Amino acid sequence: MNLQHERIALMCAQLKLERVGADWPHLAQQAAQEQASFADFLERLLGAENHARGERQRQTLLKLATLPAIKTMEQYDFGFAAGAPRAQIQELASLAFIERAENIVLLGPSGVGKSHLAIALAYRAVMAGIKTRFITAADLMLQLATARAQGRLRQYFNRAVVGPRLLVVDELGFLPFGREEANLLFNVVAKRYERASMVLTSNLPFAQWAGTLADDQTLTAALLDRLLHHAHIVQISGESYRLREKRRAGQAVPVTAKAGR
Repeated sequence: MNLQHERIALMCAQLKLERVGADWPHLAQQAAQEQASFADFLERLLGAENHARGERQRQTLLKLATLPAIKTMEQYDFGFAAGAPRAQIQELASLAFIERAENIVLLGPSGVGKSHLAIALAYRAVMAGIKTRFITAADLMLQLATARAQGRLRQYFNRAVVGPRLLVVDELGFLPFGREEANLLFNVVAKRYERASMVLTSNLPFAQWAGTLADDQTLTAALLDRLLHHAHIVQISGESYRLREKRRAGQAVPVTAKAGR
């Protein structure tokens, strides 16, 4: 490396132009071989830097999203999930609902792919550069209760509840909440109302949500009023995907055989 190259490398490091520092020699050589203009060379160089920065941002957002796995819309088995409204789901995958601060509620029995779709929407949002957070309802309540006990509830709300443009809360209804937990969930929905989007999944119809929320009909009505005011309700029916896989592997009793006993 000559002195000029050393000076360029130093300035790139100082300006935090990591990709420019790494790519400019071979791009310059390529431009010379193609007799490209200086403007063409500069455009390619800046394009490489911009692409690298975008990728670093996506990786940072992916880490912050705390997804339990990487699942995509393309991997969702619409062939099996015949009860999934394909056109509605594909329209929601455009992420336009986030720009409009609308919500999505995915309803249906266990195993029909609600969590898959929620994760896929979160992953797509991350890849679009949208700050996203994924969490189960039980973990959200645990973290809220811990933050309150430690006197950090306001800070937690600002960082983890209000901060993300998309908040995904999975498995609402699997575990019943006490009154304090129900109040905390109401505050989550109220804080994000008409400001930012939520995606919720539940195996319970809305008529049974009060049973999960401390049997408080008034609080449940107020929560649903805010949650559903600007919302897309995706109702998914069908058999459990996991149960089908077990049946294929011979680990579960066929439904017809079980019913015949």
